Amino acid sequence: MSIRSLLALALVVIVSTAQAAAEAVVEAVQSPAWVERVGRLEPLSIGMQLRDGDRVVSGAQGRVLLRLAEGSSVKLGEQAQLAIDRLALRREPGGSLMTAALDVLRGAFRFTTQTTHRFRGRREFDVRIATVTAGIRGTDIWGKAAADRDIVCLIEGRISVQRDGEAQFTMDQPLSFYIAPKNAPALPVQPVSSEQLAQWAAETEILPGQGGARQGGRWHVHLAQFDDQQGALAVYDTVRAAGYPARIRPATVDGRLVYRVRIGDLPDQEEAQALANRIRALPGLGEIRIGRG
Repeated sequence: MSIRSLLALALVVIVSTAQAAAEAVVEAVQSPAWVERVGRLEPLSIGMQLRDGDRVVSGAQGRVLLRLAEGSSVKLGEQAQLAIDRLALRREPGGSLMTAALDVLRGAFRFTTQTTHRFRGRREFDVRIATVTAGIRGTDIWGKAAADRDIVCLIEGRISVQRDGEAQFTMDQPLSFYIAPKNAPALPVQPVSSEQLAQWAAETEILPGQGGARQGGRWHVHLAQFDDQQGALAVYDTVRAAGYPARIRPATVDGRLVYRVRIGDLPDQEEAQALANRIRALPGLGEIRIGRG
């Protein structure tokens, strides 16, 4: 398939996707990170709309920020997996109903309801962190599915919590946490220190200077330039398989058509340079440089 055909197909996909309601959108991402959809992996990119049944996967040093249609944010730390089910925004008399079942299969996770976001309706979210399910009706929680234990930390609000095979109970004291060790009884709910909370929260944040992309970012990392489509597509495939959302940009240089491979949506020069430094080890890249626009 020619580059022109690929670009035309991409435009059709973008237009048709924009016409549909977006229940969840990628707002920021620190690659490598992917969405697994119908058995295929595709790197996450800014503005990508997620669907019911998708699985979000982050790699080493990866971070993800998703925005749900009613304003809530979902954050993932590195080496995490999140399965999305029952994702829907439905109209009801007098408002709307936003639903989702978020299954944290591995890694750190944070869910925050944006109280400043104008949303007339109800939220019904269930978060499953390995063996522990938390029913959410508007709150701020952090959790982690670790190899040796499952953690739920209530930052604000109120949640119902149930471990597999045990009775359900309510957590309604802010800044408290619950730990369920693997193959051992759960520990009592206890207060979380500010130091521990800060340490946990950092696991799901896209920190400055790490090469994170965000909506509205105008900087890019130039990876390679080719006179032929095949060379550009080879680098494009390699970079995307590694979890980075490369794109091919045709351009005219000295009267000839060239094909540039780049990664965009970086918010500033610092982030673009950080991403360039991280991606240099990938094979087949040309002279890596950063730019604006």
